[in-house]
Amino acid sequence: MGKIRRAIVSVSEKTGVASFANALAQMGVEILSTGGTAKMLREQGLSVMDISDYTGFPEMMDGRVKTLHPKVHGGLLGQRSKSEHVQKMNEHGILPIDLVAVNLYPFEATVAKENCSLEDAIENIDIGGPTMLRSAAKNYPDVTVVVDPSDYDVILAELKEKGEVSVETNFRLARKVFQHTARYDGAISNYLGQIEKGKKAHEFPETFTFQVRKVQELRYGENPHQKASFYREYLLTEPSVSNAVQLQGKELSYNNILDLDSAYETVKEFEEPAVVIIKHNNPCGAAISLAGLVDAYRKARDCDPVSAFGGIVGFNREVDQETAKEMLPIFLEAIIAPGFSPGALEILKAKKDLRILQTPPLSSLAGALQKGFDFRKVVGGLLVQDRDLGKVPMDQWKVVTKRKPNEAEKKAMAFGWKVAKHVKSNAIILVREDRTIGIGAGQMSRIDSTRLAKMKAQSSTQGTVLASDAMFPFRDGIDAGAEAGATAIIQPGGSIRDDEVIAAADEYNIAMVFTGMRHFRH
Repeated sequence: MGKIRRAIVSVSEKTGVASFANALAQMGVEILSTGGTAKMLREQGLSVMDISDYTGFPEMMDGRVKTLHPKVHGGLLGQRSKSEHVQKMNEHGILPIDLVAVNLYPFEATVAKENCSLEDAIENIDIGGPTMLRSAAKNYPDVTVVVDPSDYDVILAELKEKGEVSVETNFRLARKVFQHTARYDGAISNYLGQIEKGKKAHEFPETFTFQVRKVQELRYGENPHQKASFYREYLLTEPSVSNAVQLQGKELSYNNILDLDSAYETVKEFEEPAVVIIKHNNPCGAAISLAGLVDAYRKARDCDPVSAFGGIVGFNREVDQETAKEMLPIFLEAIIAPGFSPGALEILKAKKDLRILQTPPLSSLAGALQKGFDFRKVVGGLLVQDRDLGKVPMDQWKVVTKRKPNEAEKKAMAFGWKVAKHVKSNAIILVREDRTIGIGAGQMSRIDSTRLAKMKAQSSTQGTVLASDAMFPFRDGIDAGAEAGATAIIQPGGSIRDDEVIAAADEYNIAMVFTGMRHFRH
C-alpha cells in the first residue's frame, strides 16, 4: 500500500466526516466529492473537487448518474502493481484513487417510516455508492475503503504513524464493506419482496435475507460437543440481553443467554417492580411488589426455592443493596437488570463467578418494544413469525361464567396472564395478585400441567387464580383446577367444548374469563 494522494468522500451519514476530510487534506490528500457532501466540506473551508469536474461528465438525471464513470472506477480498480493497468490508466487520463469514504442512502430508515411509498423507497436505493464501495474493496491492497465513521480515527492514526494504511487494515475494512453492502441489498430485497402492484401485500417476502453481527464466540453450544456463537441484530434499540453489558463473572454460555433472554422478556411485561427466576428457560418463580425489589425477589424465590438454585434472575428495576444481600445465600448463574447501585455491585462481587449483565434503561418500556421477527431453525428450513407482542386489556376480557371475578381475582388474573405467556406450553400457573404459587410447564397434556402446578407449590393453593396459555379442550382441566383450590381462571377460550368447560366452572362457582388470544411457547 502506497501513500494516499487522492480520496473520494461522499457520505449520507455525515458524522465526523468534516474532521476526517480536513485531516486528510492537511496530509496533502486531494479530496473529490459530490452533492451535499461537497457543499458541506466547502462550508468547512476545505478545497474540494467535484467528481463531475474530474470526470468531465456532468451529474444528471437528478443525481442518479454522477460516479458511474471509467475515470472513477478505473482509478479504484486499477492495480498499481500491474504495468498493463498503470499503462491503461495513463493512456486514458485515469488518476489513482487511493481512499474511498462512502456510506449509503438511508434505505432501511426510509422504508421503516409508516407512510413510505414505493416511489420514496426506490429513490433511496443507492447505486453509485455500493458500486464504488465494491470496486474499492475488491482492490483492497491498493485502496483504503471506509463505510463506517467509527473507522476514521483508525485510518488517520495509521497514516500519521506510518504514512500509509496497512494491507491488514485495508482487508478488514474491505470485509466490512461487503458485509455492509450484503445487508443493504438484503434490506432492499426483503422490502420489494413484500410489494405487489405498488403496495405492501405480503407480511413475509418471497425470499428472506437476515444479517446479524457476531458479539462473541461461546465455549460451546447447548452441549460441550456443539460449537456456538452469539450474534446481535443491527439497528437494535430495545433493551435486551443482546445489547446488555456484562459487568462481571464467567463467560456467558449458550444456555445462559437463552435463560437471560427469557428472564428479561418476562419482567419487561410489568410496570411494577418485578422479578423472575428462570430455570431451563421456564420461570420457576415470578413476583411484583410496590414495596420494592427485595420483597418481589423473596416472593419469586419462595415459589420454588429448590429450582431457584442455579437459576437466572431478571429485574426490571435497578438492583439495590438490600436485594443484592438477599441473593447472596444461594448459588445463582446470572443476573440481568437495567442497573445496579454501586453498593449492590460491591456486595455481588463476593461471588466472582456470578455473571452480572446490565441492559440499557427501561425508562419508557411501552414505546421500547420493537416489532420484528422470531426465528426457529428446522433441518433444511427456517420458521419466521412476528414477535408475540399481543396484549388483551382487562376491559376486553369476556366473563363467561355466572360469577364475575372480584377485584383481587382480576389483579391476579392480570399478573398470571403476563407470566403464563413466558412459560413453555402446555402452561398452567397458579397465582395470587403479586406472585406465582405453582407453575406447571411443558407437559404433554393440560391436565398434567395443572396437576404439576399444584404439586410444585410450596404454599397453599387454596384461593389462587389459574392462568392457562391456551384453551381447555375438556372439562378435566377445570376439575383439576378446582381440586387445587383455584377460585378463578383466565384462559383464551376457543375450544369446541367451551360450553362444557364453562358449565364445569359454574358447578364449582369459579369465575372464568376468556381473553380471545393464546400464547403458546413451544
